[in-house]
This record gives sequence, C-alpha cells and structure tokens, in this order.
Amino acid sequence: MKLQFEKLEPETGSSFRFAHHTEPNACWVHWHYHPEYEIVYIPGGTGPRQVGTHRSRYEAGELIFIGPNVPHLDFSHGCVEGYEEIVVQLRDDFLGETFLQRPELSAVRRLFEQAHRGLTFGTQTRQQVAPLLVDMIEQSPFDRLLTLLRVLQVLACAADGEWLHTDGIQFAINPKEQERINRVCHYVEQHFESPVDVRVVADLVNLSVPAFCRYFKRMTRLTFTDFVNEYRVNQARHLLQSARPISDIGFAVGFNNLSHFNKTFREVTGQTPSAYRKALI
Repeated sequence: MKLQFEKLEPETGSSFRFAHHTEPNACWVHWHYHPEYEIVYIPGGTGPRQVGTHRSRYEAGELIFIGPNVPHLDFSHGCVEGYEEIVVQLRDDFLGETFLQRPELSAVRRLFEQAHRGLTFGTQTRQQVAPLLVDMIEQSPFDRLLTLLRVLQVLACAADGEWLHTDGIQFAINPKEQERINRVCHYVEQHFESPVDVRVVADLVNLSVPAFCRYFKRMTRLTFTDFVNEYRVNQARHLLQSARPISDIGFAVGFNNLSHFNKTFREVTGQTPSAYRKALI
C-alpha cells in the first residue's frame, strides 16, 4: 500500500477540522500522512491499527493522539461491525504561532512534543474525553473550540497514556516529495481565484505536464483539476456564510460560469450552493 499525502483544511468557520464518520471507508486515503496533529476516538467498531511502526488491532472505545507526518492507516480500513469515528485534526499553530508558548499550556506543549510516538489512552482518560468529543458533534464552532482545549488538557495530564511505538522513531517523509506537494498547494491557495494553468504548476516542481499529472494523482488520489475545484468549493463554503450573491461567489472563487460552479459544488458537498446556505441559517 503506497503512502499518500492527505491535504486537510479546517471546517467552515473553524480553525481546525472536526469530522464524525458512521460508515467504514468514509475517508478515501488509507495509508497516509499529513502535517496536522490528530485525535481519533472510535465509539464503535474493531479493526487493524497501524500508526508508524506499530501494528495491532483496536476495539470500540479506542482513543489515540497522532503527531504530524506520522504515517497511519485510516481506522475504517478493514473495519468490521458497526463503525463510528470522531476525528479532530489541527496544526500546532491553529490559534497562532505562539499559542503553545502560553504558560497555561505547558502540559499541552509536552503532549504535542510526544505525539510523534503515537499515544493511546486507557479507560480513565477515555471516560473523561469520550463525552466531550461526542458533545462536539452538535456544538457551534466557538463551543467546539472551548471543548477541544479541555480535551487537550485532559490528554496532556493523563496518567494512562502509552506510546504506540516505543523506539521513538520520528518519521521523516521524503523532504523533496513534501516540498513539492507544499509548493503546489501554496500556488493553488494564492491563485485559485484566476485560471490555474497546469503547465505553470508543472514547471514549479520541475516536471513535464504528463509526469506532474501522474505524480499528483499518485500522491493525492485526485486529479489536479479535481483538487483545484475542491479547493474552490471549500472557499465558496466560507463565503456562503455572507449575504453575497451566489453568482458572485462562484466567480470570486475561480469558476468561469454559474452552471459549472453549481455542478461542482454539488459533486463535492452533495448540496447546491443555495441549499448549503439555507442549512447554515
């Protein structure tokens, strides 16, 4: 199974990403890595657990904290029985570059420093953290943030945390590959409002267009066009919280006609832009 990069973005109106999955394989990336820290809680299901060099099986109630760029298997992969998963993904600077330097967060800072080993937690911590994560499913972005800070503090002070791979290996994803992907993502972030020429992007990473397209699909399982369109749709989701006309939003995020915007938005989110806006009210 090839190791793949997963590009993550915070949820609309949030500085981190929260997801609640109730079906196996809800995530399309299996053996993967990303620069975000990740909290995983599995209320239901059992399956293979692979985090870094560690391999075992997990049972319902599993609670794990994984550091950035640590390769891990999607927990729904190979899952049996009724599956449910709550995932929180965040950067160490999700509340600013000096966030972890606050004296009140010294324990959380130590937690983040240990995360490259992968941490699993015992019954006592699970009983404290599980209801907090479940509450986050229905909470507003502001309340979710407050709850997340509480979750991090509980994990940081837990006495029943165990390292998953005790050899302490810190995984170094091929710097060249990571730099390439980051360069492409940064270019899209800076130019998504205008036509994005794949030839320009291929030149950025010193590849021919065919070689770049194969490389990008191999690393992300998305065509470059699909990646750009998904990024544009995610930006549109932010703008749909305003009263700005939907047609203006479509053009503002780089779509050249309203029909294409509506079609792509529905393919990505399962809703039309107007239905998505109504659901926010």
